[in-house]
Amino acid sequence: MGIELHHLRGFLALSEERHFTRAAERLHLSQPSLSRNIRRLEEALGVRLLERTTRRVALTPAGERLHAQLAHIMPLLEEALRPDRTGEVLRLGFTWGFPSQWAHEAMEEFTEATGVQVQPIRRDEPLAGLDHGDADIALLRGQVSTSRMRRFTLLTERRVMAAAAGSRYSRLTSIAWRDIAALPLVVNTVSGTTKAEDWPDAERPMVAATCTNFDEWLEAVAADWGVGCVPESIAHRHTHPSVVFIPVEGAPEIPMHLVFPRNGAHPLVPTFVSIAGAVTKRLREGDDA
Repeated sequence: MGIELHHLRGFLALSEERHFTRAAERLHLSQPSLSRNIRRLEEALGVRLLERTTRRVALTPAGERLHAQLAHIMPLLEEALRPDRTGEVLRLGFTWGFPSQWAHEAMEEFTEATGVQVQPIRRDEPLAGLDHGDADIALLRGQVSTSRMRRFTLLTERRVMAAAAGSRYSRLTSIAWRDIAALPLVVNTVSGTTKAEDWPDAERPMVAATCTNFDEWLEAVAADWGVGCVPESIAHRHTHPSVVFIPVEGAPEIPMHLVFPRNGAHPLVPTFVSIAGAVTKRLREGDDA
């Protein structure tokens, strides 16, 4: 019949208030929107529910019958539609370098809004367990290319170069992106954000060592097998006594995404994405102020 829940809520509020303006304010709607909803309800039912005059709103006999029935049914329906989320969690996959400030603020605001806890889950895999069903949404850095996933870019980060503390590079105060191409490179092939292919064909660095997770990568750099590049936030969160981090000039920034299935995503994923986007924007604007 084309009747939707907001049509019934609008009619019930108007039946009780007997005033379009008050009913619209109660529903946080504009008066024209409420009028359209009532008109569509009447058209769907094929009966006039209201008698409208310049001074008052009165119910027709059909309106009285509908009001009596809705007054009994709607509270039951509203209760049935109120979800019980006891024990529900949203699993947030990540590979390494879990962010601190914005992520924890977003998780807290999400739980306050929905009653659902966010559970961080680490998986040393390209999609952080998202493709295996181990996570509902994933926090990933760098390029994400899969037709089965959607992504929302939260922010971008500058790069820093990691080098062994005792190496000849450790005293540099900065280095140009193009100059890193002349150095041996340590690459995290599974979840890393920098690889030899990031440079032009004729200027690619030699890959001195490969590994499959961040911890192995960090120890390879500490052992002076080569240098590596990571987002600058890692320099603040993952200190190592044998590794120094050096700012990189002229490097492409590294994006950070929230990634989730294109089809069949957890129903609360859009809510988390919206909250995380608002939190990162608020913090970014605070930093700029």
